[in-house]
Amino acid sequence: MANVHHVSNDADFASELANAGTKLVVADYFATWCGPCRAIAPAFADMSTRYPKAVFLKVDVDQCQETAQREGVSAMPTFIFYRNKVKVDLMRGADASMLEEKIKKWYSEGEGEDGDSPVKGHMELTSLINKAESECLNEADDHTLEHALDPKGGYLESDCDEQLMINLGFSQAVKLHSLQMHCSKENGPKNVKLFINQPHTLDFDSADSMAPLQMLELTPADLQEGALVPLKYVKLQNVLSLTLFVKDNQTGAETTQIDHLSVIGSPTSTTNMAEFKRVAGKKGESH
Repeated sequence: MANVHHVSNDADFASELANAGTKLVVADYFATWCGPCRAIAPAFADMSTRYPKAVFLKVDVDQCQETAQREGVSAMPTFIFYRNKVKVDLMRGADASMLEEKIKKWYSEGEGEDGDSPVKGHMELTSLINKAESECLNEADDHTLEHALDPKGGYLESDCDEQLMINLGFSQAVKLHSLQMHCSKENGPKNVKLFINQPHTLDFDSADSMAPLQMLELTPADLQEGALVPLKYVKLQNVLSLTLFVKDNQTGAETTQIDHLSVIGSPTSTTNMAEFKRVAGKKGESH
């Protein structure tokens, strides 16, 4: 049975988007008179049953004109993907294979059994990390940063000594709340310097001499699975890149290992739900 909600009006769309929280939302903007829209509808319904942790919405552009206009929908069908009320991707056209690839891209294991984030109001930001803008200095050839960003991808390990320089670039500005680092008690990170929005990846000497935005002194308890390492949230409101300089590890081991690294926060720009209640032509309306 399909798990698709047919949006009845603009206010209903706003409510569904807000109630979805950090879950992936897949919105199908369609028209009843559109042939390609009708053609892809069965595939969309089928995907809603195979990706049950996501929220699937059907948005009739004639019934939800303000929403369609605000979201820039000019051709049908258009599929827009949201997380935390933020548009993260878009696809135009009735290509079922491409649609499913987009869903797979954003529908991660991080959805969890109940779709909840470790921190209410925030989300796990792995899907917003731009891998092309991210790198790690002194990583071992066979245990790279990419492994640590995937909970099932192995682990990150330093190469010639215990230090690591991790630079994470984000696809849009984010607010950072906390970190999760699942590591062993022996060679997990201990002293970590945090920097943001550096024009390029820092070298080790520069990072060692610079004053960090925040200094973390991690304990074995901080490195347990599920533990949260709080960040200076008020100073991390418009982050395009995060640099972690791992100076050493818990026991002075030869190398440092991070089994899984995740960043918890939220996109800086969120959809303003009040905008959906505007009355067209009203004084003060933005154009």
